[in-house]
Amino acid sequence: MATPARLIPLLQQYDFAVQRLVDRLSGPVLDSGNGVGVPVGALTDEEYRWEPVPGCWSIRRRADGPGPRATLLIGAGEWGRDSAGSPHPVPPPFTTLAWRMGHLSEMLTLRADHTDGSRSRSRDDHRFAGDALGAVADLVAAAAAWRAALLAADDAALDTVGHSGYPYGSDPEDPFLETVWWVNQEVLHHGAEIALLRDLYRDRP
Repeated sequence: MATPARLIPLLQQYDFAVQRLVDRLSGPVLDSGNGVGVPVGALTDEEYRWEPVPGCWSIRRRADGPGPRATLLIGAGEWGRDSAGSPHPVPPPFTTLAWRMGHLSEMLTLRADHTDGSRSRSRDDHRFAGDALGAVADLVAAAAAWRAALLAADDAALDTVGHSGYPYGSDPEDPFLETVWWVNQEVLHHGAEIALLRDLYRDRP
């Protein structure tokens, strides 16, 4: 099936954002944006779980319970992501690199499932990685799953309200093209946050 013309620029933007983020996490070289390669080390476990300020939300062992101001650990398995029921704490807790990577992987995986999969998976089903290597692998797999869902969409699907039935956003009320745009900005802005945290970790006192 040919990719709809309206989807092509958004797909190109998504591919660029994902590749740049994965390179930023894995190394050995990152494109600086002007074609010049910048050396970058692979994410370590210590950096993955680094809490730069007190009271961070992160990915934690379920046996240890939720972090400060969190009331639950989302997900299945040994590790969970700090969260709380509505309304969330104000001001929002600062989130670690692990939390942000986990959020992206969860969002992409579940959106792919609710667009071109079983349409049944929930946050309670998602498994989070407790180590950096696993988290990067999860992110790569999640990004590929969402990309496959995009490639399965024809022109009519882009205009279909609720083509993505992802239950943790406005997807059921939005035309799919708006959902595609929204996911791109999620990858872009969380990718920028993750890159900044890597810089802060590198230059910490």
